Amino acid sequence: MAPGPVAVEQRNELVLTGQLLKPADIRTTPAGIPIARFILVHSSRRSEAGQLRNVECRIAVVASGQALTAGIGDWSPDTRIQVAGFLCRAGYRAPDMRIELHALDIQTVSTDA
Repeated sequence: MAPGPVAVEQRNELVLTGQLLKPADIRTTPAGIPIARFILVHSSRRSEAGQLRNVECRIAVVASGQALTAGIGDWSPDTRIQVAGFLCRAGYRAPDMRIELHALDIQTVSTDA
């Protein structure tokens, strides 16, 4: 008897390092939860099909809760950060499927080489 299909956990994880484009917009929900929104600008060189290519992108990031938003308002543009989280549709009312990165962990990154 042949083995059946293997159950695969649905994964949605992303870690991206880049720079803050401009100061974060921080608001508080009616429930008192702080929400920070900002744009992360990423630039790197990656190997694809045996060739190096320049990779550049911008992505909207959403950070929720006091633990993640504390200090973000003090960061200046060009602050280097690493964000770990998951991708989600930016808004359920929009007709397109734009995505944003919902942060689970944010760390500043040293510029020392």
